Order: sequence, then structure tokens, then C-alpha cells
Amino acid sequence: MNITIYDCVTGDPLRDRYGSIALRIEAWIGPHLPEAEFSMVHVAGGERMPQPDTVDGVIISGSEKGVYDDTPWMQPLRDNLEQMRVAGVPMFGICFGHQIMADVFGGKAQKADKGFVTGSRSFETANGELRSYLAHQDQVSDVPPGAEVIASAPHCPVAALAYDFPALSVQFHPEYDAAFTTDLIEMFGPQLMSPVEIEAATATLSANVPRDLYCEEVAAFFRWRQSASCPSLGE
Repeated sequence: MNITIYDCVTGDPLRDRYGSIALRIEAWIGPHLPEAEFSMVHVAGGERMPQPDTVDGVIISGSEKGVYDDTPWMQPLRDNLEQMRVAGVPMFGICFGHQIMADVFGGKAQKADKGFVTGSRSFETANGELRSYLAHQDQVSDVPPGAEVIASAPHCPVAALAYDFPALSVQFHPEYDAAFTTDLIEMFGPQLMSPVEIEAATATLSANVPRDLYCEEVAAFFRWRQSASCPSLGE
């Protein structure tokens, strides 16, 4: 199984300390998908994305950019995701990946009125409550046709989507940990949050967030070709 991780971060000030976002995603999902070989493409750096017949799945990372930004790499990414959809290649999106998938497939993502949301937060799913780290200002506002909301919260109504083709996405960051999120808050909080909001977000970092959050579900999703049906993260 060949899975390519699309790195959509243009500039990562924490890269030297934690590695690239693509490496962090592989470290999160890799142990639960041992049959997979991972490759990484720096989409935001202009690297060429794979053709559908060369991969068994793609993961689209977060980004500091929004789907509305005019970047030279955004349209090629949109075109590639549509090619993957037509070919039936499984796609999993995280944060910006969640937003760009929704935007490409007929929905809409935009800057939300809830400000910069970070720390750890709870979400409701069909299996009950889960808690994850997150860091975002933008959110999916219009659900694409044929997609189902499978996780939500007052602070993020469209927290995860399952499509009627092999595609899943989440607004939160299952690949984050407390240390990384702490550094994010320290780095970006003063520009994006009030002192009260920073204190509140920091206080949530003591909550228990499983390191293997969604690993089994996402691994099962990428194995869907070997099964009779595509599993949903909401089931």
C-alpha cells in the first residue's frame, strides 16, 4: 500500500524541533498501518503531486493558508484532488486538508467568527465524545453534497466529514500532542488571541488526549479496497 502525504505548510517555525508536518502525520498513523509505505510531497513548495494510478491513498495536511488564499500551489492541489476523486483513490484531510476537500467537492470553507481555536476540545460523534488537539481560524461552513457530518461541537459544527466516495476529513489535529500544541500557543497566541483566551486554551492541555486518536479508524479506511465497504469514522 502506497500512501502519499501532502505537506501544505509553506513555512513551519517548529520544523527544526518537531520535524515536518508530513513526518508527524506518518509518526501518528504509521504504526497502525504497517503494510503502508509512505512518501511525502511538499505541495506548498511546488513539488509535483502523484498521479492517481501511482498511489493507494493520500493524506492532505494542515496549512497556515486558507482555501481563499491566492497561492501558486493551490489550483494544482485542487485539480489533483478532483483527479483522485474521479479515480476513487482514498483521501484523508486534516484541518486545511478538511477545508480544501470540502471546497473542491462542492462545499465552502471560510474564516469563522469564533476566532483562533486551539488547545484541546471535545467533539460529539456517533460513538460518543472524543477529545483532540486543534489549531484553526477557518472552518467548513457549507457541507458538500453527498457528505455527512460525523463529528461536531458548538465551537466547530462541521468537525469531520465522511463522503459518498472514499474520502474522510477532520478539522482537528489527531497528529498533534500536548508539547507541540503548547509551542503553537506560545508562538501564535499573542498575535491571534487575548490573554484570557491564551490562559483558557493552555488550561485545556492537561486533559487526556489519546496519542493514537483515530488511528485505527483511519487505518481501516485506507484498507477499504480489501473489504466489502468503506468504513466511516462515525461508525
